Amino acid sequence: MSIEQITARICAFRDARDWMQFHSPKELAIAITAEAGELLQHFVWQQPDQIAQRVREKMPELKDEMADVGILLFELAHNLGVDLGQAMLDKIERNETRYPVAKARGSNAKYNEL
Repeated sequence: MSIEQITARICAFRDARDWMQFHSPKELAIAITAEAGELLQHFVWQQPDQIAQRVREKMPELKDEMADVGILLFELAHNLGVDLGQAMLDKIERNETRYPVAKARGSNAKYNEL
């Protein structure tokens, strides 16, 4: 399914419940942060050697948290009139310039530190 098709389904779910009144940009941004925190909670205090096992054991919960973040993000973009697919492509293009392969390959340095 395309981003647009998924977003239409998200909006249909929301609208059937008359929830648009609760989904201001501020509320959606807060909810995205909260859901991202729930995703992060799965990894708090986990050592690098524990993470692979944690992912295997908690995959259903991880998928749900990722879906929550995605659903809210898709709706926020729709509500603000942002073509999320194009915005993502534009950002990748900017990052290709900021992180040229010759300088960035194998490095975790920020673009202004390469």
